[in-house]
Amino acid sequence: MQTRKLGKTDIDVSLICLGTMTWGEQNTEQEAFEQLDYATSEGVNFIDAAEMYPVPPRAETQGLTETYLGNWLAKRGRRDDLVITSKVAGPGNGLGYLRNGPRLTRDHIIEACDTSLKRLQTDYIDLYQVHWPDRNTNFFGKLGYEHDPKEQSTPIEETLEALNELVEAGKIRHIGLSNETPWGTMEYLRLAREKGWPRVASIQNPYNLLNRSFELGMAEIAHREQAGLLAYSPLAFGMLSGKYMGGKWPKKARLTLYERFSRYTNGSGLDATRAYVELAQQNDLSPVQMALAYVNTRSFVTSNIIGATTMEQLRENIGSLSVNLSPDVLETIETIHQEFTYPCP
Repeated sequence: MQTRKLGKTDIDVSLICLGTMTWGEQNTEQEAFEQLDYATSEGVNFIDAAEMYPVPPRAETQGLTETYLGNWLAKRGRRDDLVITSKVAGPGNGLGYLRNGPRLTRDHIIEACDTSLKRLQTDYIDLYQVHWPDRNTNFFGKLGYEHDPKEQSTPIEETLEALNELVEAGKIRHIGLSNETPWGTMEYLRLAREKGWPRVASIQNPYNLLNRSFELGMAEIAHREQAGLLAYSPLAFGMLSGKYMGGKWPKKARLTLYERFSRYTNGSGLDATRAYVELAQQNDLSPVQMALAYVNTRSFVTSNIIGATTMEQLRENIGSLSVNLSPDVLETIETIHQEFTYPCP
């Protein structure tokens, strides 16, 4: 298993990170245990969770993902061998059941972390991430920024000060951001430098062949500030597998089950997917492994977060590490990207 350094920390994380957001919704606890056993046996030491998981979020299932992971850690006794992450949720519609509507204030962050620690059955979280901003900005598929002069947001300074408190208490080791913009990332870094507070170690944003918007402003930050990308949705919700091509909607597939996930199903996304799948097939590659291998090659990526609902998918995903893309394939990927630059931001 290849490893990369997590920011400026002394932690080495596996290039493949096991995502968990299906546990408690599409996957049972037994299936979560099976995924964890296999992934760790293959050298994966990086596990990514969040307080609001599983997804889609519901009051009835909220917290089950962390609970499953905590039960596995308690049973296997391998806590010190692994790098465990979680996230504190920001404000959002439909999340009123979570602390009467989550915010990134001090009280919310402290409560969220303490509750996650209990579910995870651990004394500390290696990487604690802000799941999305507490302000009006462009994330979750919104490409352009529109300023809202009436927004009521929590200052980043208050958020980072609370995270500093958790670090000083030994409850978290390092901090990360998710669904963040260049301005937000640099603001966290500025405050950390000026106040002596924890420094951002990573940025968890979407990145895949259908959505390379991270390259616009964030990739340079990832390099120069040593805050690498934890790439989520590297298969674009499974679109890049090709299983939805030709109007197919597999019975238990994520996009079939949940119509809300329409981020990668527009016309341009379907056309781009077809081009990438055909490229893989022409070169005797699995479309899944080609898409993941491309993410693995990016120098600004710290870890590639894979998710699976079946063991077959998990084995194929982890197997992408052994796939080397030829110069011709990489060149053709760039040609396709020029035609379909940002089909699904």
